[in-house]
Amino acid sequence: MAGEVNRRDFLSTLGVSVGAALTASAGSVIPSVGVAHAQDKPKGNIPDTPYKIGHMTFFTGPAAVLGEPMYKGQLLAAEEINAAGGLLGKRKIEILKADEAAGTDANVKELRRLKLSEKIDFFCGITSSGNTPALGPVAEELKCLTIFVDGCTDFLWDKAVPNPHYIFRITNMQSADGVTCAVAVAQTWPKIRKVAHIHPDYSYGRNAFDHFGIVMKKLLPHTEVVSEGWPKLGTTDFSSHITKAISSKPDLVVSSVWGGDYVAMYKQALRYGMFQKAKFASMIAFGVAPHAIGKDHPEGVIAGVHSNYHFTYPDGDRWPYNKSFVEKYHKRFNEYPNFQAEGGYTATYILKTAIEKANHLTGGWPEDDAVIAMLEGQMIAGPAGYVYIRPDNHQGYKDAVTGFSKNVADYPFPILDPARIITIPIRNITAPPGWPKGEPTSTYTWIDKTWPVAKV
Repeated sequence: MAGEVNRRDFLSTLGVSVGAALTASAGSVIPSVGVAHAQDKPKGNIPDTPYKIGHMTFFTGPAAVLGEPMYKGQLLAAEEINAAGGLLGKRKIEILKADEAAGTDANVKELRRLKLSEKIDFFCGITSSGNTPALGPVAEELKCLTIFVDGCTDFLWDKAVPNPHYIFRITNMQSADGVTCAVAVAQTWPKIRKVAHIHPDYSYGRNAFDHFGIVMKKLLPHTEVVSEGWPKLGTTDFSSHITKAISSKPDLVVSSVWGGDYVAMYKQALRYGMFQKAKFASMIAFGVAPHAIGKDHPEGVIAGVHSNYHFTYPDGDRWPYNKSFVEKYHKRFNEYPNFQAEGGYTATYILKTAIEKANHLTGGWPEDDAVIAMLEGQMIAGPAGYVYIRPDNHQGYKDAVTGFSKNVADYPFPILDPARIITIPIRNITAPPGWPKGEPTSTYTWIDKTWPVAKV
């Protein structure tokens, strides 16, 4: 067990940064997303048959305000690629939609249908952490090249598919959510003592609770949990969970409720005065489509974005990949993108880059194994910054980001306060390659065994 250190000193070693700081220049030979570059002429004969992508996300229900932008991000990328002639200049992308709201069993059947009957070349999407552990093994069985945009549970790699070949994932691993939120709390409100929790009662909420807790044990060991609320996914009435949290007289309420459920929860919490009675921190409040959050949302709370991306950061001309993406997305859909939209967009360009690299090596239309070899270890400059796919576990990594809600004149909804963006290098809050599988996750045991306890 690591010894004690000063909390501020340890946060400094984690590389926690407050403010709009981007550590690397956009000028690079690293492949980039959505910016025109001269491409080598493809080698060999390229078929002109459509390249079929099966895209599954939430198109209906309260989760659609978080999930449907994922499809829009992929659609935008496909339209751009098709306008330039298609993949390798010949194969136009065709997207087949499937609604994740059908439920896990139906989703598994639909993946089989898409691969066996529709003959899709590639599978993409998925929002819920309850679905990737079921779909991952099936994609491997079907030998279906897959990039999960979300469904970010650590369980996918720790247990469901510990040795992936055909499947990849581009969104930061779920454990980063709870860790990022807890680090932000320790950085911002170190004097809190009593913490109340409200989380969805399934794998994502349990993961968020566990990883927030282990970081608090290390960085703010004087805190205690005074209330736990576990609403079912899809709950519309949060009053009992809100009043339970308030009655415990917490200094802080923490929540990982997401999508339309979060919108319902925060509006009900306003009526009970929860945000005046305690500080508030969320893992994924601003993960929804930005326009789904109203101007009535409380300001100054930690409004997480799933540790992945908010459309205002990186800002301006310092990172043209984000500026260009946001402008094109808004022009196409008359709304602003969330992290899911960025994920769908970037996943499509990562696939495109891997296909081009494989063609350069093998000629003709590359086999999936050649594309997989190019995906492993690939780094790309996307709207969210640099994204790296680790070859050992096929997981995508980008630096984690969160921040504070703020109303500004430029938008009809609150955004992350540009002056208070919190970023953390992902390598400093994620179990490294080779770390043993652990319970509940590898990152949990890594933090438990290697992080010191901060001095009170």
